[in-house]
Amino acid sequence: MVNITTQPHLHCCATCKAAVSDDPFGQLVQEIRQYLGPSSGIDSAHVDPDHIKAIMAKYTSNLKHWERYARADKSRGYTRNIVDNVNGKANLILIVWNPGKGSLIHDHADAHCIMKILKGNLTETIYEKPESGDTSVHPLQVKKETVYHPDEVTYISDQIGLHRVFNPNPTQPAMSLHLYTPPNAAEFGFHVYDERTSKSSFVPPQY
Repeated sequence: MVNITTQPHLHCCATCKAAVSDDPFGQLVQEIRQYLGPSSGIDSAHVDPDHIKAIMAKYTSNLKHWERYARADKSRGYTRNIVDNVNGKANLILIVWNPGKGSLIHDHADAHCIMKILKGNLTETIYEKPESGDTSVHPLQVKKETVYHPDEVTYISDQIGLHRVFNPNPTQPAMSLHLYTPPNAAEFGFHVYDERTSKSSFVPPQY
């Protein structure tokens, strides 16, 4: 995802890993790691995204469980924080969305993402992706807009469409947990889109 005003920045906690412990959030991370195994991602043939959604949905969010990862840069629209690198085929990121801020409309560079709301509400707008080679100027077509609440889970990929995520609260931040395959997809570059014209711009790899 891309900041409204600047490209996202990735912060890492001191350990860059969720401790395997008795805390429910640590158990959630461990269960995801066990299901994916040593070499699988969300897009692997034998992996069911709905099963991962169910794993994430059964965890009840509690700020005390994950606040150590919730670092926020108030100069940016949102801040991405590494929770766990999983197995090299996927990673877990906790995103802090500043009040009234969100992402630009973007694709996922062929990545897959499962998102769980941890705190606050987030509005996701999904758009039809323009046909390849379409040079006409027209507004992007909205497929669906959904407001997600704490503990709700959703899934997005380029096969579903483009999307934008936005924190509608003007005074309070929102937090969400994201499982990505491949990890760090933004490092491969991706596209952002103009809602009014459907025109895209390539965001080069970020290092």
